[in-house]
Amino acid sequence: MAAPDSGRWGECGPRPPGRLGVRGAQEPGTVLGAVGMMDLAYVCEWEKWTKSTYCPSLPLACAWSCRNLIAFTTDLRNDDQDMTHMIHILDTEHPWEVHSVSSGHSEAITCLEWDQSGSRLLSADADGQIKCWSMADHLANSWESSVGSQVEGDPIVALSWLHNGVKLALHVEKSGASSFGEKFSRVKFSPSLTLFGGKPMEGWIAVTVSGLVTVSLLKPSGQVLTSTESLCRLRGRVALADIAFTGGGNIVVAAADGSSASPIKFYKVCVSVVSEKCRIDTEILPSLFMRCTTDPNRKDRFPAITHLKFLARDMSEQVLLCASSQSSSLVECWSLRKEGLPVNNIFQQISPVVGDKQPMILKWRILSATNDLDRVSAVALPKLPISLTNTDLKVASDTQFYPGLGLALAFQDGSVHMVHRLSLQTMAVLYSSAPRSLDEPALKRPRTAGPAVHFKAMQLSWTSLALVGIDNHGKLSMLRISPSLGHPLEPKLALQHLLFLLEYCMVTGYDWWDILLHVQPGMVQSLVERLHEEYTRQKPALQQVLSTRILAMKASLCKLSPCTVARVCDYHTKLFLMAITSTLKSLLRPHFLNTPDKSPGDRLAEICAKITDVDIDKVMINLKTEEFVLDMNTLQALQQLLQWVGDFVLYLLASLPNQGSPLRPGHSFLRDGTSLGMLRELMVVIRIWGLLKPSCLPVYTATSDTQDSMSLLFRLLTKLWICCEAVTRAPPVNLTRAWWMSAACCPASCWSPTWTGFLPATAWSAACSPSSPCACASAGRPLCQAAPPPCSWTASPGPLASPRSTTCGGCTWVPTRRRSAKPAPGVAVSPCSSLPTRPRP
Repeated sequence: MAAPDSGRWGECGPRPPGRLGVRGAQEPGTVLGAVGMMDLAYVCEWEKWTKSTYCPSLPLACAWSCRNLIAFTTDLRNDDQDMTHMIHILDTEHPWEVHSVSSGHSEAITCLEWDQSGSRLLSADADGQIKCWSMADHLANSWESSVGSQVEGDPIVALSWLHNGVKLALHVEKSGASSFGEKFSRVKFSPSLTLFGGKPMEGWIAVTVSGLVTVSLLKPSGQVLTSTESLCRLRGRVALADIAFTGGGNIVVAAADGSSASPIKFYKVCVSVVSEKCRIDTEILPSLFMRCTTDPNRKDRFPAITHLKFLARDMSEQVLLCASSQSSSLVECWSLRKEGLPVNNIFQQISPVVGDKQPMILKWRILSATNDLDRVSAVALPKLPISLTNTDLKVASDTQFYPGLGLALAFQDGSVHMVHRLSLQTMAVLYSSAPRSLDEPALKRPRTAGPAVHFKAMQLSWTSLALVGIDNHGKLSMLRISPSLGHPLEPKLALQHLLFLLEYCMVTGYDWWDILLHVQPGMVQSLVERLHEEYTRQKPALQQVLSTRILAMKASLCKLSPCTVARVCDYHTKLFLMAITSTLKSLLRPHFLNTPDKSPGDRLAEICAKITDVDIDKVMINLKTEEFVLDMNTLQALQQLLQWVGDFVLYLLASLPNQGSPLRPGHSFLRDGTSLGMLRELMVVIRIWGLLKPSCLPVYTATSDTQDSMSLLFRLLTKLWICCEAVTRAPPVNLTRAWWMSAACCPASCWSPTWTGFLPATAWSAACSPSSPCACASAGRPLCQAAPPPCSWTASPGPLASPRSTTCGGCTWVPTRRRSAKPAPGVAVSPCSSLPTRPRP
């Protein structure tokens, strides 16, 4: 990967003394355990840190969101030796742009936790302070903390958002099924707390080092209800803790004092709201001792428990434990099961009912354990909710589908092992050694070997196809993890694995950047076709929900292959068209509020689909024009959106005589009846609004003052739409002739669209081709707008960086980057790097 210049830091907080450098591909000195298992995607490291300024966070906190944003911590010391605790937000697609936030925490940050939507972040420190960070205007370089809670002077050791009750299960056995509901089934799971009507209540829960549990609830009014309670009557020190949730809405807390000779205790926490106050009830659950402490040969070899984690937030029945010494570690996996309690024969004779129905108890049983390992420095658990039934596990093993089945262990010797989450058997290994910097002078005599560089914190992506690790020098490494972990697969089966994960991201709305890391250019065409086939098999209601996501996914896939890159512009334009259509229809209001049948937007779509007349005025007669009445200022503010629609219709009809080139933007629209139908509806809306305020109409340059350009465009557009609705074929010859006959009245080479909007993340400027000085640039210009402009039309674009020009449809398009921003769902990201780029889900 050719890394661009380091981007500027976010405007939140002080500027650090160094910049973030990015290296791509495999670095020198890295030896892979097996080709294709795990390989290095890129490395980010701080440049020229001064020892007096930079302090690695202890402990180092790291979290990965479903939007593929990574949050991690560092500490900075100023000239007065005061510590500033920083939170850094990194977009995995643009790793050279790190957005730093001065957290305002007075002590070291101990926990970071993203919410289920990936847009809010919790941070907790060693002083008991918890802050909730949220994006300002959906920008990843603008964060604000408006709410929080505090347990005075009590360090936080575990933190989690309350569960919202949404849980899916991926069934590998049914990966070939046609329905998404069979592949990704909804698991019955209750939220931690509900409001009136069953809506989940938002909030968070934390565990302190003194054995307190604190819960904060966010009410819809913005008020925060906070309550604190002891985990048990006899409070003790809690060095390690983790939080999980049960299907019944309860919370389970696992706690340990750090000594392997002490038991790992479990508590059930119930949260409720009584008289507008938060109430916490706790109950002791069965505890366990690690097996290594009961083995006489290993009793004193692993004195400390260094890692305690549930295998998943919504799986409180399985826990992972790691006991360590100064140089070695041992990992155990335990499961909570219901077992029958043996009853003495005397009691069975006295009470026959007891013998018929054996009493049941909960008991922890060990599932698996490792042999003696090198000291474990970090653990990363999978977030993919794969089904763990015997059938699904067998199919996953037969088809070599391993995402969600492995967890990552980092060791102090610098290696990373992927082990099975149930058996703890090694599935893949990455050996890494610290390479010497290229600008570092060679030494005449070897330096004494120091401690190996190893990961202090790790996180797996939400599809388990990527792993991020931060070492003890603050360097961030991104690793690719093959779905088959290096096992040879047939191309068809490898394609099926990626398709299955793409469908999961489409259903959940999660970002799919880590999947694109494994897509080869030769797979793109097949993936797009298969994705479209699976989408069309779903019910119409589900298709409507997923319509924007599949377009964004197709656009990101097509960018990966030179054979399909010409389609990207069309997919972005369809996203833009759908955004404009939904925005304009949302402005329509029924004339009577008690209208029970359909909304004005639905009636508009129904009438336009039913009436195939080419006269726009005859279509308007069937509509209730009072539903289209808007404020004059609002209509004038919409003029540039309406101008874009009119320019785009004109561009499509201008490319009709040559039947459209497959390499020219807009080719797919000529055979897309759905998109042409949207354009017809918008033309009708624009016509009605033009009667209310003529200045909001699109502006055309015509050779005749008496020519009604809107009527002419609607007539030709309707004929093209009728042709596409009847059968997918090339536009008829008579329609092409009709366009040439009307070209004298509305020629494509004489109009010049006015476009002053700008994109949230990318600004595009067009340079006309010498062979077509006006028509090509003006006709293609609207197509390269990848997202709707902001509502404020008077705003001006921000400072632009150095451009990199590309060609599109005969014109030279120059993408210029503004300040980095995390776009809202459906907004495209500019192709400014060799990493895969895609619109956000």
